[in-house]
Amino acid sequence: MNHQDVARAEKDLSPRQDRTSGQSKRGRRRRDPEGRMSLGEHLRELRRRLLISVAAIALGAVGGFFLYDWMFSALADPVLAYGDGEDGRLTQIAFNTVGSPLDLLIRMSFFAGVVISSPVWLYQIWAFIMPGLKKKEKWYAIGFIGAAVPLFLSGIALAYSVLPQAISFFFALNPEGTANLIAPDVYFTFVLHLFLACGIAMVIPVVLVGVNMMGLLTGRRILKSWRGVVMVIAIISALAAPGGEAFTMFFIALPLTVLFGIAIVICLINDRFRAKREAAAGL
Repeated sequence: MNHQDVARAEKDLSPRQDRTSGQSKRGRRRRDPEGRMSLGEHLRELRRRLLISVAAIALGAVGGFFLYDWMFSALADPVLAYGDGEDGRLTQIAFNTVGSPLDLLIRMSFFAGVVISSPVWLYQIWAFIMPGLKKKEKWYAIGFIGAAVPLFLSGIALAYSVLPQAISFFFALNPEGTANLIAPDVYFTFVLHLFLACGIAMVIPVVLVGVNMMGLLTGRRILKSWRGVVMVIAIISALAAPGGEAFTMFFIALPLTVLFGIAIVICLINDRFRAKREAAAGL
């Protein structure tokens, strides 16, 4: 083989070597222990997480379709039970359009899908954040899901427990001799929004701890905002207990305040350990 043949062979092999090298570099980037990703990779990751969440909610909504009658009965009971009181006031949930039953079925099935699939979409939220964490810190995802899912469900249960008091307050404002004929789309929209608001409010302290674990927010900074947080908790409690009953508001505000306090303590402890690690590393 002459020198020209050798040069041609080396030229033919060089692109393959470059492609192989590029593939290995890309493979190393995907396996980056620090979890660094480019903007394009972040967008693809976000799309993938959203698709998984939407698919999980859709599957949960199928299950919610079969639970529709049970959910309707459970949420309508506070309204219908008010009409069984001593005043004998008529209270009914009345569909006022032909398509209302189908619309309500879709809404409640979707809500059930959100609740049923909460472990999946809550994990997807954290999994999207995880690439920004160090490899040794990814076990926090287990703790996040283990705390967020029960708290989300507890918030919904808390809202359901105060629903009869809220219904009684509003109905008590009716003038004597009047009746309550409620459109189901209005009533159930109010109820489902209340449930989601309380569920998300219960998860916020866990999110604060997660953001602190990432080093994006210090415990001291969270502590400085306690006045605003207490005000938000008071507003949520007042909305969930519109009658202004002190016991009901306290029943709602207490767990939210305790959870916020626990989140601050965890963040402060984590900040102290982080400072010690950085001092030991000479940073």
